[in-house]
Amino acid sequence: MINIKAAKYVSDYILELTFNTGEVKKFDFKSLYNEGICRKLRNMSYFKNFTLDGFTVDWNNEIGFAPEYLYEHGVAV
Repeated sequence: MINIKAAKYVSDYILELTFNTGEVKKFDFKSLYNEGICRKLRNMSYFKNFTLDGFTVDWNNEIGFAPEYLYEHGVAV
């Protein structure tokens, strides 16, 4: 099972994600922030205020993404 062990803000709408596999990938959330509740991510203060919920990145218990999705679509660092 893939999960995220660490995340840090890089720039714009990009986070650097460290997975439990030891791999590090960057994910640009900009392509998703026009969809439904993800529109909240357009607010940079909200975007930067993420946490880890034990397995993935989470925004205020409102927005979360499957770690597998972030892993598959992330760009290796």
